[in-house]
Amino acid sequence: MKALKFYFENTKGTGVLATADSSGKVDAAIYSRPHFLEADQLAFIMRDRLTHQNLTSNPHATFLFIENGPGYKGKRLFLKKVKEEENPELVGKIKRRRYTDDKQEPRFLVYFTLEKQLPLIGDSTD
Repeated sequence: MKALKFYFENTKGTGVLATADSSGKVDAAIYSRPHFLEADQLAFIMRDRLTHQNLTSNPHATFLFIENGPGYKGKRLFLKKVKEEENPELVGKIKRRRYTDDKQEPRFLVYFTLEKQLPLIGDSTD
């Protein structure tokens, strides 16, 4: 997990988090790089929108990360939600972007375990 943390701290790119509800209806949304707060877990900050709602009925998600630059480099992370918390102080401390028009709607810190990691293209284990 340390290598993955280093990778995301030092690599710029675009992330997409894909989830599905309990009936299999899929959603995908642009998400920032994950946060590494606990030794064996990673987390995303979420508003109470479709992605968060899907995770209440189906804990599985996939994070696709495409590195900036030429070619198709990046990672696919297969995740399972283990917990979430509503902690405004922690969210404010770790969020990477600051917006002046930030609404005061609830944000959730959603924790995942990593079930599998693959390169962006191909199926060999990274």
